[in-house]
Amino acid sequence: MQYFGTDGIRQESEKFTSNFVTSIVIGLANYAEEKLNGANFKVLIGGDTRESSEWILQDLSLALESLGIEYANVGVLPTPAINYCFYEMGFDFAIDITASHNPYTDNGIKIFERGASYGQKLSERGREFIENAITNHKTVNLVSPTDREDLHNEAVEIYKEHLLNYLGTANFSKLKIGLDCANGATSVINKTLFEQLGSEVELINADETYGQKINLNCGSTHLETLIKLVTKNHLDFGFAFDGDGDRILMVTKTGDQIDGDQIIAFLAKYLNLDKIAITVMANQGLLNWATENNVKTEITAVGDSNVAAAMREKSIKIGGEQSGHIILPNETTGDGMLTALVVTKAISKLGLGVLINIITKFPQAIINLPATKEQKIALKEKEEAKKLLLDFNKKLENISGRLLVRPSGTENLIRITMWGENESKIKNLAEELKTKLGEIL
Repeated sequence: MQYFGTDGIRQESEKFTSNFVTSIVIGLANYAEEKLNGANFKVLIGGDTRESSEWILQDLSLALESLGIEYANVGVLPTPAINYCFYEMGFDFAIDITASHNPYTDNGIKIFERGASYGQKLSERGREFIENAITNHKTVNLVSPTDREDLHNEAVEIYKEHLLNYLGTANFSKLKIGLDCANGATSVINKTLFEQLGSEVELINADETYGQKINLNCGSTHLETLIKLVTKNHLDFGFAFDGDGDRILMVTKTGDQIDGDQIIAFLAKYLNLDKIAITVMANQGLLNWATENNVKTEITAVGDSNVAAAMREKSIKIGGEQSGHIILPNETTGDGMLTALVVTKAISKLGLGVLINIITKFPQAIINLPATKEQKIALKEKEEAKKLLLDFNKKLENISGRLLVRPSGTENLIRITMWGENESKIKNLAEELKTKLGEIL
């Protein structure tokens, strides 16, 4: 697809013009007409804290109003909260304005639709309707939106109640926890639930207003500030969210980082599960742990939507990505706040040491090669590039290594990931591949 990547549409914020936003709504309306046999439908809209989210939501309101579509705006809310609330509040679709972990200069959309008994990411059929509407844009006479009831506070409370009900009985007293909200959507939830369960919480980067701070040297892509907070203040551990709150990473009291692979193994052990769904980005250490513990693995392409689909098809109760997207039992998408709560409950039972030592991670090198859309295509089509990757795969086989090279679905990058037993060799080979691949492309 031209516009949709691994996680919705993501691009520079200025590309979300009024016409572009209107085309998205037209495409969604066309899809809704087919799916709902022409019945009326309702759309819930919301997003993260980047400055462009505010005016994109305004343009969405204009388009929805002009096309006569019933809608409501919940403002700043985490992605998993929007996914949960639109279903619970009786809406047919949700449009979430967010670029997740990307800088504030980017933005994007994630769209959810009603499944049989839950909300789920928009189907391929729905994405096709939107792609077609963007390509064949039609002019719409826009009218000013009417006053709408503010559903933000109601949605926040519905989401909080869901988190607490899911968690069940829990007591976090005696725990000191750090939270880094990335100045993103989880800022509106922040530390309240953890404190309600008895823990002491130190909060950083929790500005919930629209602006330019989201993900800026904070959150799950920049753990330095959380590491400093946890180690300096002698906290037990800390969680870092990304901009839209659908994933987390962790930091221990000694400053060690805990990623999604470790969390998946830990929660599978805590919940006594014998199957996990993971992506091709999983560390070799997680694969080894699964073999040693008779845990079956379903390996998918990158993207939590691919993991969620595999979980539904194979009746797998837990899955996720190394980046921190964790899909818990009976959930349909990654939820950073819920995962943080469940992990804390599991730590209270099993101990933090089990989480830290659950897998023996292989050395890993991840290097990003800047790439245009044309260069991403060339990666798959140029024979010289294909031969280079084959050569490096053979080199890695000789040192018990593994290679994954893929174009990013959300950024103008080609991601080079290598695993192996020898860290220095892996890093040197990854740099060498980046240089040679850059020359070819």
